[in-house]
Amino acid sequence: MMDTSRTSPSGTVTQAVPDASATPQHGGLDWPVFIISGGAMAVFVIAALINLEGVSALIEHAFDFSTTYFGAYWQALMIVTFLVAVGMTFGRTGRVVLGGLDKPDISTPRWMATILCTLLAGGGVFWAAAEPIAHFTSPPPVFGPDAPVGNIDAAYNALAQSFMHWGFLGWAVLGSLTGVVFMHLHYEKGLPLKPRTLLYPLFGERVMHGPIGTLVDVCCVLAVIAGTVGPVGFLGIQLSYGLNALFGIPDTYATQLVLLAILTVVYTLSAVSGVTRGIQFLSSANVLIGGAMLLFIVIMGPTEFLLKAFPLGMVDYLKHIVPMAVFRADSGWLDSWTLFFWGWFIGFGPLMAMLVARISRGRTLRQMVLLITILSPLATCVWFTILGGSGLAFELETPGSVSGPFTGFNLSAALIAITQQLPFGFIMSVLFLILSALFVATTGDSMTYAISMVMSGHDNPPRGVRVFWSLIMGIVAALLISMGNGGINALQSFIVVTAVPVSLVLLPSLWNAPRIARQMAREQGL
Repeated sequence: MMDTSRTSPSGTVTQAVPDASATPQHGGLDWPVFIISGGAMAVFVIAALINLEGVSALIEHAFDFSTTYFGAYWQALMIVTFLVAVGMTFGRTGRVVLGGLDKPDISTPRWMATILCTLLAGGGVFWAAAEPIAHFTSPPPVFGPDAPVGNIDAAYNALAQSFMHWGFLGWAVLGSLTGVVFMHLHYEKGLPLKPRTLLYPLFGERVMHGPIGTLVDVCCVLAVIAGTVGPVGFLGIQLSYGLNALFGIPDTYATQLVLLAILTVVYTLSAVSGVTRGIQFLSSANVLIGGAMLLFIVIMGPTEFLLKAFPLGMVDYLKHIVPMAVFRADSGWLDSWTLFFWGWFIGFGPLMAMLVARISRGRTLRQMVLLITILSPLATCVWFTILGGSGLAFELETPGSVSGPFTGFNLSAALIAITQQLPFGFIMSVLFLILSALFVATTGDSMTYAISMVMSGHDNPPRGVRVFWSLIMGIVAALLISMGNGGINALQSFIVVTAVPVSLVLLPSLWNAPRIARQMAREQGL
């Protein structure tokens, strides 16, 4: 069965295209994107191996340029994306059913778990313990020169600032608008499941064929590779540190390499098994294990503090959300924190939206947007409160118990310092290391699958392509950590640089997503 029309950028009807049912499920690779993106990562690694200091200096210059000239735009993009997305949930557009299916093909719990774990796993396992204590010991400038230091009010401010980076605005860019565009143009209009499709309503066929579309796809793929390899590499470092602290296993590169190999095998097998099997299984396991551990901490840990910290930290967050979102007074702090995190999220935006589109078919627009922009951020803030808030409680009770090990920005030491002060501290430390590995495996398999979708243009990419990108990310992580923290840190800074072109790819969805939602509402008789 064929769809008989396509809406062009001008709103006119043009040639027929296949509908979702006619989209080929197997086909050739996009070799230009494959070769350029893979080649760019190879050049980065080789250059870093030859002259890490030179590569780091070059990236830092690009980082400074990106945040100086695009930082304010990114802040505005995050704010407007959230407002437009939430606005679409009201009225008839909220009832639009997305993706060309009458009912979902993935159960609600697994759907929610996959979306929640994919981003939270990308950094939350490292930063939930470390970021609150960092803001506690060094109050964010948005609270002014007279901000409280070292007391319970400073703890609430620290949580509020962490909520800002990982909350509503950060999550909104991960598919709340772009997911709508992908589901309509791919599953109902037959366009390929590639980042360039987001620009089709603006440029038409010109962006679908030729160098512009290839460049768009390459930039988005590189952003996600950088954003995924970083956590994978950091996990190897964190697990090695934890095993040394708990079991006395030497904290060496050999240990890190073995851990990376095991992790790579796990997320490769998950990616190969597909969205409806391995990826959903790991995500569901993360939610169940993580939820049980957090419940244990609430009951057996600093219960009174945690029960107060979430609502009071949330009130503090909502009270200061506008000043924090538009803060520009201290560029050094802003670059290191808000723009670093938001550049990371922007870089993930297009490919995360592709994954959202793949697993959200048959859901209403309201369900999808509220999960991404409201429920997932709240769950993330709970995670930060319980893990990072426990660290704050321990630090208030015994100054230096967490901030001491954290000295020098040692993220791994902050997590171990917190978990070892919990009841059954040794067991909890081991369980959190296992949970960290599962979380990062969830990001690895999901983003491997998304990258493979870009290469094939549809939602069932060849297994060989999934295996290739899984192994490539593991190998790159292994090579970078062989250089010490400098290699991973250079790649992390590169994420923000890639956010410059990716943020321009996301921009048209601000007006295209509402337009498409209104069009679909009319087509569905709403």
